[in-house]
Amino acid sequence: MVTVADVSIEQRDLILALPEGHFHDLKSRDIAPGKLTKTIAGFANAAGGELYVGIDERTGPGGAKIRSWRGFADPEEANGHLQAFEQVSPLGTYVRATFLRSATDSGLVLQLEVLKTREIVKATDGIAYVRRGAQNLPQMLEDQLARLRLDKGITSFESETVSTDPVVVTNSTVALEFLLNVVPTAEPEQWLRKQLLLSGDKPTVAAVLLFSELPQAILPKRCGIKLLRYRTTDTVGARDTLAFDPITIEGWLYEQIAAAVRETVRVVEGVQVMGPMGLESIKYPNETLHEIITNAVLHRDYSIAADIQIRVFDNRIEIESPGRLPGHITTQNILTEQFARNGVIVRLINKFPDPPNKDVGEGLNTAFQAMRALRLKDPVIEDRDSSVVVHIRHERLASPEEAILTYLKKNDEINNAVARQITGITSENKVKEVFYRLRDAGKLERVPGRLGSASAWRRPARNGNKNGTAKNGG
Repeated sequence: MVTVADVSIEQRDLILALPEGHFHDLKSRDIAPGKLTKTIAGFANAAGGELYVGIDERTGPGGAKIRSWRGFADPEEANGHLQAFEQVSPLGTYVRATFLRSATDSGLVLQLEVLKTREIVKATDGIAYVRRGAQNLPQMLEDQLARLRLDKGITSFESETVSTDPVVVTNSTVALEFLLNVVPTAEPEQWLRKQLLLSGDKPTVAAVLLFSELPQAILPKRCGIKLLRYRTTDTVGARDTLAFDPITIEGWLYEQIAAAVRETVRVVEGVQVMGPMGLESIKYPNETLHEIITNAVLHRDYSIAADIQIRVFDNRIEIESPGRLPGHITTQNILTEQFARNGVIVRLINKFPDPPNKDVGEGLNTAFQAMRALRLKDPVIEDRDSSVVVHIRHERLASPEEAILTYLKKNDEINNAVARQITGITSENKVKEVFYRLRDAGKLERVPGRLGSASAWRRPARNGNKNGTAKNGG
């Protein structure tokens, strides 16, 4: 039974104004149900999305799109659509349906919330589709379906074999030292075959990553880490803002993770920026860096020929890991749901002494909690077309107003550039709005005679500026 929910005029207007794109689609009730299953499959095979059936669209003057609400007369009129949707997947599993009723418009609009799925979903024509922008792209070629299976974690590149001498894993220092702690004691080749890390005379990708001494020589461009330091707060780092040549971090995964965390901490310790109390060193929780770097290494898509990048900016760290979020994992449920793209790697690295993934499934939660303990804002996770980027921002939970007033306890004046540095706000106009709010609250006043780029703000005399004039500071 599909429920009926009433929507306000404001909610109706929000629906009519939705942009058609990667997460939203609006269709007329006259469109054949089979065509709509392409959108459902596209959403399910990508990041999920919402489909509204019962919205008409026509082209107005100047090419403008004009939408109107024209829903189904009653729920029974939508039975053909619901039956088609049931063929794709039973309602309630990953497709949630609701009829929306507007008091000022005719008919019921059918809202379908489509969740990202673990498995590949096909439309009623038997073809799998993937949502890209406002398009549902058919995945008919075998290489397209293979890519989709990898993206969804149905297959994993870690189980592929590598054309290299198995001695790189059976007689490596890494494997020999690792097996000293394995119970019962076993010979390397015997143990590796038991773990399905050797197939015939070839090691698997997982075996090479975990037990060869230099996986990067065997799997070039698939398992390196690049550490870059940009002396800027710009959205994108440029070559002329690089503090030094990118650092390449290699080695077997256990050692590589530890080295990447060490190097990142070392680089971050050298970053100094203007804070409310003056020039201060940047500090990020080591637990946050450890857990997010570990997550990037263990859950990346090793079929993609690209290195992990750790980019250290003046106001943030970005960690980019090749491959989209696997299975049913989204940016919304990543802290509560679990899905391991590389299950063998995750399981076996946990057997190393002091493993990097001590609390399997809890790493990102630990990273978020550590940021909150330092009163820093939560990391932001971005799922791109072929990678996942975690943005660790050095933005305090204190409001911009608090940061500015704290700065003025030790400095006589503040300008827009300094305010942007200490608040983490990148927009000059947004900082102006903060200044205006503090002015209206009687907390700030302009420094007289300072115009344009030289303009600055100070506390009024009654708020601690006894002379009512600014010194040559700030």
